[in-house]
Amino acid sequence: MAYPNIEAILEEGGDITVGRVGPIECVASASTSYDCPVMLVRREGESFVALLRRLDRSIAKAWEQEITIDEVNGLRASEQGRLCRLGTRGRTLAVYAPG
Repeated sequence: MAYPNIEAILEEGGDITVGRVGPIECVASASTSYDCPVMLVRREGESFVALLRRLDRSIAKAWEQEITIDEVNGLRASEQGRLCRLGTRGRTLAVYAPG
């Protein structure tokens, strides 16, 4: 299975990250040296392959429409803490900040 947009991010020196972010069990994100166009929250029952396919399609959409797709920071803050966005070295990361 080909993921041309994920490959393009990696070829340009960007990163693809999949894992826990604070209280969110699984986040898939794509970042370049200058931005983070996509941050997705894995849906209940979504397979890993389906998450990667959605990430690849979301990268294409973000680039074509010049938008950021951010499912992480759009979530409501939990009672345990809050989700925030930090800029670091030209990259935007989703970070969980305890309450």
